[in-house]
Amino acid sequence: MSKLTPKTKNDLRKRRHARIRARVSGSQERPRLAIFRSNKFVYAQIIDDERGVTLASASSKDIEGKTMSEDAKMVGERIAKAALERGVKKVVFDRGGFTYSARVRALAEAARAAGLEF
Repeated sequence: MSKLTPKTKNDLRKRRHARIRARVSGSQERPRLAIFRSNKFVYAQIIDDERGVTLASASSKDIEGKTMSEDAKMVGERIAKAALERGVKKVVFDRGGFTYSARVRALAEAARAAGLEF
């Protein structure tokens, strides 16, 4: 087996994320909405890559919904509210190498419903 062959699911996700990040970059006019999903929590950040600054962030650590998808919806609403307070309406979506289903989809749809455009 080659040393370059990924050995874990996380290695595969990091490769997918690197491919996505090669094409997706946040700017001042249109920052990046970056998602990270752990086994317990979901995190979201609005990032301006040109300046290297995080404009807003939200996580599900202090949210107690019935399901993880409900937590992700609340994180989507919170990140959209925080972004709109900072004057950000359009973002570039970075799913972080995760599949666009379940928690990632719930977060994205809630953010769109709350006013973010992507």
